[in-house]
Amino acid sequence: MSDIKLFQFNHGQIQELAGSAMQVEKSLQHIFEANLEALLGVRFLASEHSTGPVHGGRIDTLGLDEDDCPVIIEYKRAINENVINQGLFYLDWLLDHRKEFQWLVMERLGSEAAKNVDFSAPRLLCVAGDFTRYDQHAVKQIARNIELVRYRQFGESMLMLELVHAPKLAKINTFSAAPDTKSAAGDTTVATLNEDSEDPYATYRMAYRLSQASPALRDLHDAIRDFLFGLGDDVQVKELKLYTAFKRIKNFACLEVYPQPKVAVVYLKLDPRTIEIEEGFTRDVTKIGHYGTGNLQVSIRSMADFQKAQPLFMRAYEGS
Repeated sequence: MSDIKLFQFNHGQIQELAGSAMQVEKSLQHIFEANLEALLGVRFLASEHSTGPVHGGRIDTLGLDEDDCPVIIEYKRAINENVINQGLFYLDWLLDHRKEFQWLVMERLGSEAAKNVDFSAPRLLCVAGDFTRYDQHAVKQIARNIELVRYRQFGESMLMLELVHAPKLAKINTFSAAPDTKSAAGDTTVATLNEDSEDPYATYRMAYRLSQASPALRDLHDAIRDFLFGLGDDVQVKELKLYTAFKRIKNFACLEVYPQPKVAVVYLKLDPRTIEIEEGFTRDVTKIGHYGTGNLQVSIRSMADFQKAQPLFMRAYEGS
């Protein structure tokens, strides 16, 4: 059981609030789906999505995360329910039905979102009032992106989420064959998933940028990456094509590098209005398009800049 306790101050007295795990039926599922982005940083796509007559199942909640990766959410309704195996079954269905997923994204979020879906690191989120020790042991043995999220309700108005388990480094999937560009509805092209060898934008990817960076810039990148990763045991790293994301339940920082003009850029989940903007170092990108998540851009060109940025990194982590 969770050992987290919540206390309320009342006229100088401290009172413990009793936590409870509400029945994971439609009530909790509806709360999550109505507030999915605020709770988990995931955009809602579908509820009780049918996997068709062959697979014969229904995915509790389907979504798309901040990094444009598919998310399957399963709610554990009983302590002995094997929701992890069920979720793995749905992950395999997802990877076999990428075009169907993209079509769903296009209907819900538009064609641009469908084109940007990244199937390299799909996620399975299991939500429960509690998990057994066998659940927690099992996910450590499975090389998939599985996260266990425990919840508690306190009183009538407070919901607590606790990240019980998440992989430290997101597992990346590779595919040997390119999917077709036909949708199930006809000849309409939903999106094209290019192999690296066919990708006209390959030169913009992180791996290529790092290979072209100077030794000093690579050292700076590694120092930033190690610092962000070391902020806490709950930090997860997701290596994506265009940036590296650092997250707890939601992203708090995204790292990019540019060989020219020799700069590492970090986007932080901080309100730029609370920061004293320094020209050439920090920038408000709230209304400026960019890869990654976060409205505060920090440009780091030297170890001195890196030292100066560390308090901002910690603020973003603590606020996530």
